[in-house]
Amino acid sequence: MENSQNQGTPGGGMDPKTIGIVAYLTLIGWIVALVLNNPKSEFASFHIRQMLGLILLSFVSWIPFVGIVIGIFALVLWIMGFISAVQGQMKTVPVLGDKFQEWFKSL
Repeated sequence: MENSQNQGTPGGGMDPKTIGIVAYLTLIGWIVALVLNNPKSEFASFHIRQMLGLILLSFVSWIPFVGIVIGIFALVLWIMGFISAVQGQMKTVPVLGDKFQEWFKSL
């Protein structure tokens, strides 16, 4: 899924691109983005779902031995997602991004 974000701010809320970027700034940023995404923006919701998946993936990185590989993988995916938000694009992260969108579609 790859689209450019061409929406204004519906209802005078915060810019969806800004909310999408904030979602990638730690767990606290994700929570702030979730709260600020009202009324819901497709762009902001997309990046909130991507980051939720990455947060959950990072919890798996605490497993001994394989955790370091998963942690590095999660970091690379985080960088890719963050760049996508900054560029105003709705690009899923490789491998798991489509699943994140499917699993968390209620956000």
